[in-house]
Amino acid sequence: MAIKNMIKTIRVSSIIIAAFLLSCKNSNAQVAFTTGDIWKDTDGNVINAHGAGILQHEGTYYLYGEIKKGTTWLVSNQAWECYRVPAGGVSCYSSNDLLNWKYEGVALTAKTGYANHDLDTSNVIERPKVIYNKKTGKFVMWMHIDSKEYSYARSGVAISDKPIGPFTYINSVRPNGSMARDMTIYKDEDDKAYHFFSSEDNKTIHITLLTDDYLSHTNSEKRILIDQSREAPAVFKHKKKYYLITSACTGWLPNAASTVVADNIMGEWKQLGNPCMGDGADSTFQSQSSFVMPLPGNKNKFIFLADKWNKTDLQDSRYVWLPLIIKKGKPIIQWKNKWNVDF
Repeated sequence: MAIKNMIKTIRVSSIIIAAFLLSCKNSNAQVAFTTGDIWKDTDGNVINAHGAGILQHEGTYYLYGEIKKGTTWLVSNQAWECYRVPAGGVSCYSSNDLLNWKYEGVALTAKTGYANHDLDTSNVIERPKVIYNKKTGKFVMWMHIDSKEYSYARSGVAISDKPIGPFTYINSVRPNGSMARDMTIYKDEDDKAYHFFSSEDNKTIHITLLTDDYLSHTNSEKRILIDQSREAPAVFKHKKKYYLITSACTGWLPNAASTVVADNIMGEWKQLGNPCMGDGADSTFQSQSSFVMPLPGNKNKFIFLADKWNKTDLQDSRYVWLPLIIKKGKPIIQWKNKWNVDF
């Protein structure tokens, strides 16, 4: 009897210890989005993924973003405040709930001491977006590649067998000979993929259909928002309509976002105005659009991803993630200090 009691005590103690260890492991767990605050990963380290995009693959979410680390410096002799940090490559995080993110490492590594290489730390690596190609089984990353003074204006592409990388860099191009800066990639329900990018000295947005392997551009192209100077494109779909959120071109300073809508990606896009409402709407709540993520299990709700840039200390830039809903065919974004995915 004493032995049985001893075994029972040991089992209970083991359960208590296991529960304690689990609680310690989850001590960094988030229960709500706290907009604009420092956001940490599951190890307690600050998340470093700016200009981000999200890929959902086999039940897991993968977050990719620019690594901004080091001292911020100002490029001289520029017409705008061209603040920079050394290009840090692209980070990757994984999550099951879009709230708690595990650091998976550097998905695309920058290079040091290779001034003529696109990925050299002296250059610019921005707004990485990853999509999965079912035909090839490859994960494809597109990003904005530029020189420190922004004269290169190209799009870079990399490929991987795994969502967390490592990604192998292929090359950079000017799509169909056009300048390409701020960008995003949209993969439609028919698996066709489209590259949205600011072109013509950022005066006009181009939309270009990618080839079936997603590694290059076709000649199928559409120019929209002509001479309207828009950047920071974020695309999503709702009830067979395509929505595009962009910002004005004001450098690192925030401005009012704008939405356009189309029945066909290569069709006509119509103005809907500012999707933001309430105090701070005229500056997109002091942030700039990066991506729009459909909320799983609800076709009418989305997450709006944006960056709150700190131009003189870029590594301390914060994230503004807010709920986005559709009302009468128009996206609506309102500020919330704290919120959850069941909004």
